[in-house]
Amino acid sequence: MRVRALVELLRAPAALSVPGDVLAGAGTDRSPARDRALRTFGSCCLYWAGMALNDYVDRDVDAAERPRRPVPSGRVPAPLALGLSVVLTAAGLAGSAGSGGRRSLAVALPLATTVWSYNLGLKGTAAGPAAMATARALDVLHGAEPGRLRRAVPAATAVGAHTLALSTVAAAEVTGSAKRLPAGALATTLGIGTAVATWLVTSAASRGRGGPDEVLGACALAVYTTTVGRGQLAAVRTPGPAELQRATSGGILGVIPLQSALTAARGSGGRAAALLGLLPVARALSGRVSPT
Repeated sequence: MRVRALVELLRAPAALSVPGDVLAGAGTDRSPARDRALRTFGSCCLYWAGMALNDYVDRDVDAAERPRRPVPSGRVPAPLALGLSVVLTAAGLAGSAGSGGRRSLAVALPLATTVWSYNLGLKGTAAGPAAMATARALDVLHGAEPGRLRRAVPAATAVGAHTLALSTVAAAEVTGSAKRLPAGALATTLGIGTAVATWLVTSAASRGRGGPDEVLGACALAVYTTTVGRGQLAAVRTPGPAELQRATSGGILGVIPLQSALTAARGSGGRAAALLGLLPVARALSGRVSPT
């Protein structure tokens, strides 16, 4: 077994979309950098746990539909994939506990439960996309300073809505779909863009002028709507498996500029800029390891 097989199993580069959840939830959080790092570590571990568990549960389906994946191809034994998901879940919860004790675990435990529930039963049902969206929204809340979750709710709602649209499209990426499915995702993307733009304008108005945070946020939002929207529009025109897969891949990485815009809207321009800088790195790595 090679390291590359494990990288493919965990969709390792896709985890670059996870730090943005933490930063969007944290906003101007002044807690120690160590705590934010531990929350980021915990979120990444839970994300990877979900990827490993997904491939363990789907090993028979993947043998027919995606035989090149690590588990059905035999490059990663199925028991190892399950074991990794358990170990990574434990590591994620430990990281969360180290950052904020019981108050952090109050979010991390429901997050881990949602990840496992999705993979063990909800995936493939009508509740699947909603469960995935719930997990991502909880991940944003996990980034908030313990005891100050309310301020992170708008960002969590935006990321959750994006994930809901993305998961709905992803559910049909093997078979194709009617045009209304990617059209609904495109409408959601435009709605999120409008809501975040309004937030940025309101933030600028409250200070009497637009500052660098709002300018950066507007740029990040433009990147989000154009990159994610372009893929969804192509899928509306031709809703076949190839187009839906491209829209899904674009949506996974497209959450990064959305997170950047949300972080800027919360007054953390420096962190927002760092997030936006992750996008080209994530794109380059996704050319080597598929994020889906």
